[in-house]
Amino acid sequence: MNRIKAILVDDERNGREILLALLEKFCPEVEVLATAESAENGMALIETLQPQLVFLDINMPGMTGFEMLERLPQINFELIFVTAHDAYALKAFKFSAVDYVLKPIDLEDLQKAVKKAMEKLGVQTSGSPVKYKELFHNIRNIQNPFDKIGLATRDGLIFVKISDIIRLESDVNYTWFMLVGGEKILASKTLKEFEEMLEDYNFYRIHKSHLINLSHLQRYIKGEGGSVVMSDNSEVDVSRRNKEGLMKRLQSIS
Repeated sequence: MNRIKAILVDDERNGREILLALLEKFCPEVEVLATAESAENGMALIETLQPQLVFLDINMPGMTGFEMLERLPQINFELIFVTAHDAYALKAFKFSAVDYVLKPIDLEDLQKAVKKAMEKLGVQTSGSPVKYKELFHNIRNIQNPFDKIGLATRDGLIFVKISDIIRLESDVNYTWFMLVGGEKILASKTLKEFEEMLEDYNFYRIHKSHLINLSHLQRYIKGEGGSVVMSDNSEVDVSRRNKEGLMKRLQSIS
């Protein structure tokens, strides 16, 4: 087995020891080369050891994890944030398609994050600068709503404007994004996950398989559940159980 060469950067000794023990016992595909107790030491280890994967804490004295990354000349490794950070930062991770594990660490979440890192390293030799650029932008603009969302696809990471999303359609564990201009993108997350991310952006679940952007809704057609016509002229069914909620949303908008 080809093992991923990794380092851990966390100012809390207990946090480093717990993560190291979990990786050694339950993630044999990861080889931890070294650990660092500060961002400064982490930068030195990255330069010296050239790891493929970095587990990084955010809140550290002197220099945060975000500040450390912005000082690096390039990010040519995969990243997994290990953090107890605030809700806004966690949302920024999701919108930027950046992997993270919450403290206290859940073993299943850790293994999923490691598996995704391995998959990414199998198709590319470095981390995606685009997703980290978007993450830093979102973190710095904490007062403003995000304007883009990162979609992980089979071909890599694609960022799309939220305002360009007309609707989303479930495809088992994947989701189709229907965009302005007729473009379709298949993203590797469930519709439920995207619903949670977009609930504050005027999106509404009208059916177990359909999430629509109300900003692109053209008209509602009456029926048992009825249907809606979107700005791309697509007609989508509304389930009976979701009809009442949709009517309330439309009344609040009008």
